[in-house]
Amino acid sequence: MTVATVNCELQGGILTVTLDRADKLNAFNAQMRDELLAAFDRADADDEVRAVIVTGAGRAFCAGGEVAPRPPSTASQLQEDDGGIVTLRVFRSLKPVIGAINGAAVGFGATLPLAMDFRLASEKARFGFVFTGLGVVPEACSTWFLPRLVGVSRALEWCLSAELIPAAEALQAGLVRSVHPVEQLLDAARSLALRITKKSAPVSAALTRQMIWRLSVAEHPMAAHRVESLMVEARKGAQDMQEGIASFLGKRAALFPDRVSRDLPAGFPWWTEPRFGCE
Repeated sequence: MTVATVNCELQGGILTVTLDRADKLNAFNAQMRDELLAAFDRADADDEVRAVIVTGAGRAFCAGGEVAPRPPSTASQLQEDDGGIVTLRVFRSLKPVIGAINGAAVGFGATLPLAMDFRLASEKARFGFVFTGLGVVPEACSTWFLPRLVGVSRALEWCLSAELIPAAEALQAGLVRSVHPVEQLLDAARSLALRITKKSAPVSAALTRQMIWRLSVAEHPMAAHRVESLMVEARKGAQDMQEGIASFLGKRAALFPDRVSRDLPAGFPWWTEPRFGCE
């Protein structure tokens, strides 16, 4: 029987996805790739899921990919990077994603959290963008994500030095939001997840996540104007908008009826249309 490499637990609207190969320091392999993809597919399809937390079992978050040399491919048979397939799936998530980095995060363990919306680290966490020290290059779309999070110079310093980055330095550089004692890390991540989902309409949150990620790197603010205009118009008259106004006037908590699985507007995804200039 194949043993699962990823464990998922849904509680109170929060799906906790745990990399679960503690005896291998949660090393990434093809099975973990498939199970992570399935976990994010589940999260997007399940309206009970309001946010996702990703963490690691045992003392490591993820020690990187399993070392398995393979022959180089030619340009005509280019093989996609497994790590990039996963981080692109995280990027497309319709639910907020929080990384709870409990320990060593090296190689793919360091690049996977870059596509998440928030990264919280334990005091024992260490980040290692060690690719050049292994004679390879960064992967998992990290050359796109990392400079946007910490700046080009810091990204180059970390990648070229191939040194382990302590949690305190990661915090100072803006890679992580906060640092916690390891025994308090998941509680802190869960507290954040509940905070960002308590008052937000699920459909609005899904649209806002994609808008901020994609439009923040658009070439011109006109792209944001066009997409925002499209989305604002699409949400006018929606049940969520009616409920939001009624709850505000009634000074009560909103009970938003729209669901991500069925109520995303017709203009979504907008980035497939060249007129928005958001590719």
